[in-house]
Amino acid sequence: MRATRHIYQGKPTGPYNHIEEGPANLSFFASCLEMVQGGYKFHQYQVVGRHLPTEAEPNPTVYRMKVWAEDTVKAKSKFWYFLRKLRRVKKANGQVLSINEIFEKKPTTIKNFGIWVRYQSRTGYHNMYKEYRDTTLNGAVEQLYQEMGSRHRVRFPCVQIIKTATVPASACKRANTQQFLDSKIKFPQTFKLIRPPSRTLKTTFKATRPSTAMF
Repeated sequence: MRATRHIYQGKPTGPYNHIEEGPANLSFFASCLEMVQGGYKFHQYQVVGRHLPTEAEPNPTVYRMKVWAEDTVKAKSKFWYFLRKLRRVKKANGQVLSINEIFEKKPTTIKNFGIWVRYQSRTGYHNMYKEYRDTTLNGAVEQLYQEMGSRHRVRFPCVQIIKTATVPASACKRANTQQFLDSKIKFPQTFKLIRPPSRTLKTTFKATRPSTAMF
C-alpha cells in the first residue's frame, strides 16, 4: 500500500459536521496545474479523518496522512487501511474530514528526491532508500514503482512509502544521481539532420522524409 507513516494527531478546534467546498474555479486551476505537472498515474493526497464522536470521547483525536493513489477513492481506502493497522480505527466507526491533492510548488525545476521505502518480497519485508531526479515528487514516485516492479518484481500494493525528502546535491548518495550533478556535464548530440549547404537549395517542403541516422 502506498502511504507515509507520518500521522499528525491533534484535537479539533471546531465542529466537523460538514466540509465546506471552495470556489468553483479552483477545479479549473487544479486541472491547469495538473497539465503543467504532467499526467502521472499516482497523485499525492492528504487525508484527514478521525473516530466518530461518542459520549465517552466527544472530541476524538484527528489523524492526518499523506498517501499516493490513483484517485480520491483509493486514497481513502489506503487511509483506512493504515489507520486500522496503526490506531485501530475502522472505516465503519470513523469519518473522513477532508481530502485534498498536494501539488508541486515548482513543477518545472529539476530536483533530487530521496524516498524511504518498505516493501514485501517473496522472502519477507525489507527497507530501502532510493534517489531519483525529477521535476515533481509524483514523477519520482512513479519512477520508484517502475523500478521496484522491474528490478525486484514487487507489485505496487506491496510497496509502502515511509518518507520522502528533497535532497541537496551535496547529500546525494546514489551513483545514478551523482552522475548528473556535474556543472560541466555534456550529452552527445543524437539528433543530427543534414541541412542544405546554401540558402538557394533550401525549400519549405521536402518530397522525402529527413534521415536522422547516426554518422
